[in-house]
Amino acid sequence: MTENENTEAAATEAGEAAEATLTTAPADTEAAAETVAQPEAEAATEDDGKPFDPAVDLPMYREGMNWFVLRVASNKENSVRDTLERKVQIESLDQSVGRIMVPTEKTRTLKGGKHRVTETKLYPGYIFVEMRLEKDGRIPQDVFFLIKETTGVGDFVGNKGRPTPMSPAEVEKMLFDSRLPEQEPEVKLEFNPGDHVSINEGPFENYEGTVDEVMPEKGLVRVLVTIFGRQAPVELEYWQIEKNDS
Repeated sequence: MTENENTEAAATEAGEAAEATLTTAPADTEAAAETVAQPEAEAATEDDGKPFDPAVDLPMYREGMNWFVLRVASNKENSVRDTLERKVQIESLDQSVGRIMVPTEKTRTLKGGKHRVTETKLYPGYIFVEMRLEKDGRIPQDVFFLIKETTGVGDFVGNKGRPTPMSPAEVEKMLFDSRLPEQEPEVKLEFNPGDHVSINEGPFENYEGTVDEVMPEKGLVRVLVTIFGRQAPVELEYWQIEKNDS
């Protein structure tokens, strides 16, 4: 056999072996391919100017998976989530553990003319885990130890040591709360016309008054203050006043 004939025979054998491997691959290969392909989908959406949002860009329920509530140490929600996500990837357990969510509310505030974005956890002490259980309703052993050996983790919400799946209404609300914020978060002012307030800072410190108008686009509140026996409108930044208890 010539050298060219040997090369062609080797190439034919390699091609037949590759085709046989693809034909006999287990059904889970497709699911694994979807998982691996997700970062590419994320990059594609980012190129379009729309960041990948796991709360919106994936279905509420994925086949064989449910959502569960995991108790964690307060103020450790983000670090526990990040640690679990890394461990799931390292241990290749993404077929058993999916999304891990920490719903937050982001609001834009104005102080001293400067914009600040504040983030508030909506469910302190809890994170939400998309997970596949065994047929008997128990957590797979490898997943159980991965989660329990993570610092800051408590127990799943459930009965008799078994996690209880969240209801569809609970899942829908949690995912709604977990959406990525808009580019310009809303300015949130906790005041309404008619509120009785005290002024804590500025030239009218220690005065009391009544809210006349709220201007969230400017981060200002107009307060009616009695000065020399007459009411006068004073525009203040929201952080300069507080509501009176009475």
